[in-house]
Amino acid sequence: MLVTTDFLRIPATIALVAGLVILWRPQLLNYVVAIYLITTGLLGLIH
Repeated sequence: MLVTTDFLRIPATIALVAGLVILWRPQLLNYVVAIYLITTGLLGLIH
């Protein structure tokens, strides 16, 4: 069985998790946004 990663769903999943973390712990907003931007930037460079 061939397992492939759909690169279009990764940023959406990251955004969903980041949104949930912000709702759960609003004081982590700066860190969550920074991690999201770094991750999506790296994924954009890799893809």
